[in-house]
Amino acid sequence: MAGAGVRRGRAWAGAGIVLVGLGLAGVVGTLTPAFGALSRNLEAVLDTTPDGPPARITLGPGGRDVRLWGDLNDGTAARLRVVLDAHPGVTRLHLTSDGGLVDEGAAIGEQVATRGIATYVPDYCVSACTLAFIRGRERLIVADSRLGFHAPYEPGMFGQMIPVDASDERGRYLAAGLDPAFVEQALATPSRDIWIPDPARLRAAGVITRVVGPDDLPDSTLDDDDSLAGARAAVLRAVDLLAAFTAHRPALLDGIAARYRASYRQGRSESDGLALIRAEAMDALRAAFAGADDATLAALGRLVLDAMTASGSEETCRAIGGDGDLLSAAEALPGRQGGVARMRALLDRALARRPPIAPTGTAAPPGPTLGCTDLRRRLAAILTRGDALRLREALFGRGARRLEASALPGEP
Repeated sequence: MAGAGVRRGRAWAGAGIVLVGLGLAGVVGTLTPAFGALSRNLEAVLDTTPDGPPARITLGPGGRDVRLWGDLNDGTAARLRVVLDAHPGVTRLHLTSDGGLVDEGAAIGEQVATRGIATYVPDYCVSACTLAFIRGRERLIVADSRLGFHAPYEPGMFGQMIPVDASDERGRYLAAGLDPAFVEQALATPSRDIWIPDPARLRAAGVITRVVGPDDLPDSTLDDDDSLAGARAAVLRAVDLLAAFTAHRPALLDGIAARYRASYRQGRSESDGLALIRAEAMDALRAAFAGADDATLAALGRLVLDAMTASGSEETCRAIGGDGDLLSAAEALPGRQGGVARMRALLDRALARRPPIAPTGTAAPPGPTLGCTDLRRRLAAILTRGDALRLREALFGRGARRLEASALPGEP
């Protein structure tokens, strides 16, 4: 977390230049305290740790949320002020940052407090970022958000983190109502370390006011990059099996990414976005396998049967065997050589060939009213007989032809 908790002070410039003229070899032993100041000054003069890219600040749908993602560099608070001045209806600030300049974090916090804005951490807010977060009218996180604390520092010439007095930070934390014992532990954490308390500790110390669910607030997953490429990367993180489509069906992957990006821009929740991605992934998997050769389908059927056995619940088993949820089938078999690896290998085989039109039959596929035991028995019998037509119907239903045509654009 380079730059997290950095102070902006440059008070030792003159002394630093004098020491350079004297030569370090003869003075380090007697002027050790001044060496830190020399290091800090040369850091400023030579600019050996340039700021990273400026934080990304965007207005969310409806003009109620502002999303801030990235380091708190010089000018971040001023840029945020411009956005807030232009949109007085903003009620919530999303913060995703690994820190930066203490002065910037404090200045953002002042704006938050003055305007009565709630703060929300959908992912992580570390070091100087916490100075902004604690000023929120409400202070919200999700269960797996990470708030990180440590002592402030100033950067030295050779990557040193030089401790500085933490009185200002202590005062800001205490003024926001944080428990004094919590503040002392936070500021006693060395600058090179990070303390990430759990939500219960954060709430008990007055750091947060509420833990929200992923369906309560607008999705922040694309706050760093809401381009099509950013959406595509988020889709692949959510369902890595979709990476198989990058080479063989890129248009399909781009379509999923575009629809997910639209969901994000509409202000739908993270739960809604993930549900959309998973539903589209399930359709893509089913469509890809609907045109697979008989040997690949037989291997897929065995994977589905194994997944039903390992699923651990009647509901999941019926979703896999009755509803054709191939994504849940892959996830039901854990381990590096489990269902995801097996499914990916079969998916690569299915996508590598030009799929024929899937045959359709007259028999109805097993419905969701069948229990898990009956579904497993029926699929096992089909696999034993080697009945490719019935296997396709069992896995995809009689709509396999329509599914393939609609879900794989560009295929005949």
